Amino acid sequence: MTSTSGKKLVIFTDLDGTLLDHDTYSYKAAMPAIERLRQQSIPLILTSSKTAAEIEPLREQLQLSAFPAIVENGAGILSQFEEPASNDAEYQALLIEIKRLGYDQWQGFADWSVEEVSKLTGLSKTGAELAKNRWYSEPGKWLGSQADFNNFISALDKKGIAANQGGRFWALSYGGSKELALDKVKNLLTSQLGPVFTIALGDGANDIGMIRKADMGIVIPNPHHEGIRSLPEEKNGNVRRAVSVGPVGWNEEILKVLDRHGSTNG
Repeated sequence: MTSTSGKKLVIFTDLDGTLLDHDTYSYKAAMPAIERLRQQSIPLILTSSKTAAEIEPLREQLQLSAFPAIVENGAGILSQFEEPASNDAEYQALLIEIKRLGYDQWQGFADWSVEEVSKLTGLSKTGAELAKNRWYSEPGKWLGSQADFNNFISALDKKGIAANQGGRFWALSYGGSKELALDKVKNLLTSQLGPVFTIALGDGANDIGMIRKADMGIVIPNPHHEGIRSLPEEKNGNVRRAVSVGPVGWNEEILKVLDRHGSTNG
């Protein structure tokens, strides 16, 4: 298993189903580990399909505004202390291109009202409004056959549009991924802190890349979907699986990391 070798720890974490409970969106069960990270000045990088408008209030609640956050599946990075702004030109262009393909079996956030997004996600009305405030990507569901979906994905690819599967929805964007964004943030923090040791936690298919990219990956089980398949890095211990689900498992695993490696950021 990879050693930290005195490097500064940096934690990258998915949100829904990982740090946040799949049903309640609560991070309460993870607070003991979050407090330890805060005490040791260990960067915690929120890495999610959520929008900047959604992540910024959460970043403030968790007192993480000193660190960047990765938004919309890696399509964008919210810098330290940056306030979300209205810059949805890329998103609007994406919607136009998706519509031009003519696949009525696809429905996304732009097609749904705030009330419908709230019902599909379990978010409050305010939360659903923030989720619809998108800059880069369009989450949604496929309502047709697998054969037609394969054709849809192929048509998207020809237009330079990537499709990433999350815990609840597929997300379409012009590129970017959590693993590529992890590299960008890692390089930024290395310039500030010196060599860093990255740990990534996630529960869904769109987390696989960053879990494998990090120096240590941790898979959080989620009984609400098929989860993450067996990964090659599990054989050498660079990826491991939590026992408990959601923020409970997140808390247990981060506390194990901190107990094992001590304070490398002090």
